[in-house]
Amino acid sequence: MSESLSVVVTGGNRGIGRAVAAEAVRRGHRVAIVARRPDEGAAVAREIGANLVVGDLSSARTARQAAAEITTTVPDIDILVHNAALWPGRRELNEDGFEQAFFTNHLAPFLMNHLLEERLRRVVQVSAGLYLRGKIDPDRTPTGEDFHSMRTYCNTKLANLLMVPLFAERWKDAGKTIDAVHPGVLRTGLGEHGRAAGLVANAAKRFWKSADEAAPAIVDLVTSKGTGRYFNKAKEEPLKGPARDTALAHRLWDDAAKTLDVA
Repeated sequence: MSESLSVVVTGGNRGIGRAVAAEAVRRGHRVAIVARRPDEGAAVAREIGANLVVGDLSSARTARQAAAEITTTVPDIDILVHNAALWPGRRELNEDGFEQAFFTNHLAPFLMNHLLEERLRRVVQVSAGLYLRGKIDPDRTPTGEDFHSMRTYCNTKLANLLMVPLFAERWKDAGKTIDAVHPGVLRTGLGEHGRAAGLVANAAKRFWKSADEAAPAIVDLVTSKGTGRYFNKAKEEPLKGPARDTALAHRLWDDAAKTLDVA
């Protein structure tokens, strides 16, 4: 590796986030993980050789606090890896009135990109191939009026992915870059809840790839050159179907910027 970079991984205390953070440390990068639970986060950080930022991405207030903590702990951020994500088992609204997964999976990364954009060089967004099943209603999806556990997860990942080309365009003159990557169908804790669909998924996970196996393809993007791209594991692919809806992308961007009060 030619350069040791400062890498921040949200949700870096478990699942694919932990695996990505550990792999980045193994490659010689300086890593900080963002975790909501201090004790669990500290234990993982010690184990893999990373620093810890205690941060909660469940609301605008707490996400702003997390960004401030990142700025204090990691003054120079080379790479921000958005990994934290929620697969909801039931409709819950956060303190801002948003469906919780919509905020954590979509609005939190959008807000963090704006708050930290003067300090970072590159963003890697952990995405999901299920974006293809998304069908967003911008008037109902943000508050979960069309809630369905699977569909809501797909919608939030689609919303997040629609922002990638727009951030690439926003940052092109500044030399900042952003790419998204679907790591594959993985054996992690995401989506584990007691409902029937969750139980079926948990049973199927025995045959899925581990987070450790998927991490290298994500960490490869830390030093990759390019922007606005989507990768299915290690292979670049064009965005398809609903992710090509530029009118929807701009509507979601404008709504988020107004709600979160960012320019």
